[in-house]
Amino acid sequence: MNSFLANARAALLAERTPGGFWVGELSPSALSTATAIFTFRLTQNLEYEGLIRAGAAWLVQTQNADGGWGDTPVSFSNLSTTCLGWAAMGHDHPLSSARAEAWIVANVGTLEPAPLAKAIADRYGKDRTFSVPILTMLALAGKLGPDPWKHVPQLPFELAALPFWFFRIVQLPVVSYALPALIAIGQVKHRHRPTWNPLFRIPRWFAKSRTLRKLREIQPGTGGYLEATPLTSFVAMSLIGAGRGDLKVVQEGLRFLVASVRPDGSWPIDTNLTTWVTTLAVNALSDDVAGVREWLLNQQYRAVHPFTRAAPGGWAWTDLPGGVPDADDTPSALLALRHLGEPDDIAVSAAVAGVTWLLNLQNRDGGIPTFCKGWTGLPFDRSSNDLTAHTIRAWLAWRDCLPAKLQTQIDRAVQRGIAYLLKMQRPDGAWAPLWFGNQHAEEIENLTYGTSRVLRLGKLLPTFDRGIQWLLQNQNSDGGWGGRTDTPSSIEETALAVDSLAEIPHCEATGRGVEFLRIATRNGTHFPPSPIGFYFANLWYFETLYPMIFTVAALVRVNQLSQDQPRMNDS
Repeated sequence: MNSFLANARAALLAERTPGGFWVGELSPSALSTATAIFTFRLTQNLEYEGLIRAGAAWLVQTQNADGGWGDTPVSFSNLSTTCLGWAAMGHDHPLSSARAEAWIVANVGTLEPAPLAKAIADRYGKDRTFSVPILTMLALAGKLGPDPWKHVPQLPFELAALPFWFFRIVQLPVVSYALPALIAIGQVKHRHRPTWNPLFRIPRWFAKSRTLRKLREIQPGTGGYLEATPLTSFVAMSLIGAGRGDLKVVQEGLRFLVASVRPDGSWPIDTNLTTWVTTLAVNALSDDVAGVREWLLNQQYRAVHPFTRAAPGGWAWTDLPGGVPDADDTPSALLALRHLGEPDDIAVSAAVAGVTWLLNLQNRDGGIPTFCKGWTGLPFDRSSNDLTAHTIRAWLAWRDCLPAKLQTQIDRAVQRGIAYLLKMQRPDGAWAPLWFGNQHAEEIENLTYGTSRVLRLGKLLPTFDRGIQWLLQNQNSDGGWGGRTDTPSSIEETALAVDSLAEIPHCEATGRGVEFLRIATRNGTHFPPSPIGFYFANLWYFETLYPMIFTVAALVRVNQLSQDQPRMNDS
């Protein structure tokens, strides 16, 4: 155990940058690569030919044996990514295109535009913020028949001309890709197939220039909306398709895509998760990591977010300007600050702002959403078990350092949060997360992730033992855990389960889990990642630091609690 932990800690510390923080690396994405090279194709600019060829070659090399593409090179094929890969290939790779067509026919039944468009829309239900961009790219690629735009729903881009407060009234949160996609994709549809209804046609005509100005105003300095290749590509390709490739917003978007390409010709789903993996690493190491505190304090938003109008106090997943404050990174940052030395006035001030930001985010059901207090209709305003538990831990970590009035607010919010978690616990004792999944599990739910994160609240949960029993019952015969029973064990999920079980004295399952990790990581020297992360619209990703961070967190916790146990027994 000692050499295992020492090796794993050394591996994690070796990943620190000279600036003292962690960057990690997100998985390459077929979806991102397809949207990027298609955008470059639309420009008809020879300057991008090399990027197009390299990206297409990467897509050919990573196409699954069944002819489809998944979101990562180790993900199962899915309809969205396969359709986008098919659209992006053009006429340069007929064999690859034919294989993709065969996969679509096998899974949809046809390549006919109407049923294909329906299948894509059905995958996302009421949320059109990703199905409509996919259909737009297919229309621009000529994959939706002779009248392609009739299959693309019209997004009401004229709404973007209204003030931000209006979006709350119509229940359209603007903190995700909704607003950039709304404007750009709405405009290309209006350009090619405008409505004849004057009640909509006239306002859209007048709103075109104003909404394009807003699109530029909310574009980050890097040029990438949310630092995301797909969203930035969809915006740029739509405006090019609408005949507005001359716009500054398009040129800046293309600049972002050029800067984001990987050496192998691929693009990731997002630039990085630097703030997220840094706070996770600090919390895993569970001690004061020199040089990180000042950097982390500088990542907190101390003013209203310039693009989304989010209130000050939160942290985003990245240190780049396209990030948005959210309720997983904010509690993780708050917990990290508690590990980074004794709280002084600066740290307490940051904690007050972060705690208050989370308090103001709590939904009426007591749960915590990701970005905005909402109506629980879309993923980014829906309460989440893992985020709620994470937030409660952060509130309690700082409670005793904060003013009495804030302590009272925390106590009330914690009670509401616990009540929400008790209500959301499944009859078998498990909790489901929002932003993590398992591609092998039924309904792709990662109950191991969700349950392990909630169980970190310990005996604060009256039903703690039921959650523990679920973990024990879902351990695989090899000693590891997958997303739930009968799914392959992974380093990430096993480490998460061990982390939660560590609190149980003399637990045989914990020892078996540690042994699985020791073998799977070659005694802390090898950390192959698994696709367990969900990005927007359920896009899979893996992060190279996740298995390393989660393993260190589990081993540190097991080691600490095993040392404390004799003292606990003596008392």
